[in-house]
Amino acid sequence: MKNLARTAVWLLRLAWTTDRGRLLKAAALLFLGYLATPAVALGLRAFTDRLLGGDLPAALTTAGLIALALTAELMLGHFAHLYYFELGEQAEWRINDELIGHANGTDGIEHLDSSAFADTMILVREDIQKTRAYIEALLQIAALSVQLTLTTVLLGSLDPWLLLLPLAALPPVVMGHRAQHTADTAKEKAAEHNRRARHLLHVATSSHSAQEARLFAADEALVGLHDRSWHTATRLITRGQLSAAALRALGQLAFTLACFAAVYLVLRRAADGEVSIGGVVMVITMAVQINVQVAAALGMLATLQTAGLTARRLEALRTWPASGPAAAGPSAAEPVPARLTRGIRLEGVSFTYPGTDRPVLRDVDLHLPAGHTIALVGENGAGKSTLVKLLCGLYQPTSGRILVDGVDLRDIPPQEWKARVATLFQDFARFELTLRENVGLGERHRIDDDALLLGAIGKAGAERVLRRVPQGLDGALGRGYTDGSELSGGQWQSLGLARAALREHPLLMVLDEPASALDAAAEHAVFERYAGSAHDVGRDGGVTLFVSHRFSTVLMADRIVVLDGGTVAEHGSHAELLARRGLYADLFTLQARSYR
Repeated sequence: MKNLARTAVWLLRLAWTTDRGRLLKAAALLFLGYLATPAVALGLRAFTDRLLGGDLPAALTTAGLIALALTAELMLGHFAHLYYFELGEQAEWRINDELIGHANGTDGIEHLDSSAFADTMILVREDIQKTRAYIEALLQIAALSVQLTLTTVLLGSLDPWLLLLPLAALPPVVMGHRAQHTADTAKEKAAEHNRRARHLLHVATSSHSAQEARLFAADEALVGLHDRSWHTATRLITRGQLSAAALRALGQLAFTLACFAAVYLVLRRAADGEVSIGGVVMVITMAVQINVQVAAALGMLATLQTAGLTARRLEALRTWPASGPAAAGPSAAEPVPARLTRGIRLEGVSFTYPGTDRPVLRDVDLHLPAGHTIALVGENGAGKSTLVKLLCGLYQPTSGRILVDGVDLRDIPPQEWKARVATLFQDFARFELTLRENVGLGERHRIDDDALLLGAIGKAGAERVLRRVPQGLDGALGRGYTDGSELSGGQWQSLGLARAALREHPLLMVLDEPASALDAAAEHAVFERYAGSAHDVGRDGGVTLFVSHRFSTVLMADRIVVLDGGTVAEHGSHAELLARRGLYADLFTLQARSYR
């Protein structure tokens, strides 16, 4: 009951702060409509007694009043529905905004790599579509409470023993609470399988993956995997729902037996002449009403219990990022340097993803000198992309520290540091917006400067995209628009390069596999352009760091850092590393051999 009270307070606060006017109007209309139900029972008592007493005009008048009460109940409920429906929609948008804030409102992104965080987000996104039903349930539970209280008083006026009839509603409530807990537990157990099924559905229906699925004849296998995950989730949920239905049936049976006992008691008193026939009709009517009220209350309570889970999950999302290292603000704000003189140093840096116990990086000691171009190489899974995100401030080290000209990166305001970082990640974003917005997101205050945008596009070699879009900078990209231009993977990547190029005077320029989607000629052109960019960055003391599997591009770097198993295996120039005959020499020789 404590959880239900907490849920009711959360919903009431949500509705009140969203639109108190609609809340008050919906509540007033609903309460007035619910008072008509016991009034109908009283009217039937009067109608029966007057009809049996031969007072036909009074009986007809009472019948008219009963009809008016029933009509008022329907009309008031309908108008109340209009108000709380609109209120629910507004509240749903508020929660959606909050979810966006939880996903993007922190400086780090560690929480986005947590499967538990992803499951919680999915469950909340599913449940907030029922926000209108949550608010409706809260209002109806309150109105039903008033209605049930009035019904109890009327029953007690006939016989004190009838005051116990509403207490018979407790077994269904208790069993209903237990039943909802059983159903919710099953839903949580099925969350992982549901998430996998949705992913497989997206893979099986996406044009990006359909081509590989067809060629490898993997479409049937994907469908099979989807069906197994979906059937597992369905089986868990169905089993929970059947158990919940059995528990609810037991509670309802107890209440039904109590109703039979109440009717029997009144019939005995009527036979003794202590209660009129109209009183018997009223008790039978109210017993039916209480049955309906209890059934409705059970449904509303189940809805409120689901709302309680949503509220607790939202609370978990509110506190989730605060438990991660990325949420810790700077202990002492230090301004970001205007230019680098010493460079960036990593001291004993380790990193472990949330929810795992295997470090991705272990005790990394590394110096990235100011004004230098650094190439980061290593086999898949060596920790290259993780190291890049640490340098960008998207992750915080699990242990160790990153120093920028001797200042701990944690002590520099995150947004100030990010404003001096230009990046293109391997998993680059495809923003289905206009071409102007797609590139302009790299430096939002320059989004209306056509000359700068066109310069960045030229620097990234994305002129083909510009020529392909009929409306130029204001043309739409992607399937999100009716007339949106479809782009290849390489063209999308070139726009990512243009976003990075738009940021002037970065202290850190990071290119994580910047040519992975480009052909050899385009790759060569890109690196020629970015050789000049690296020189410009170096003049401000900035560091250019690029990750590449293609050793032909690595030769452009001043220094090469080789990662192996989350640690720095070796570093130096190309000639020095070849002379050592270590991992770099092995990888370079292996790749060079394939070109001979």
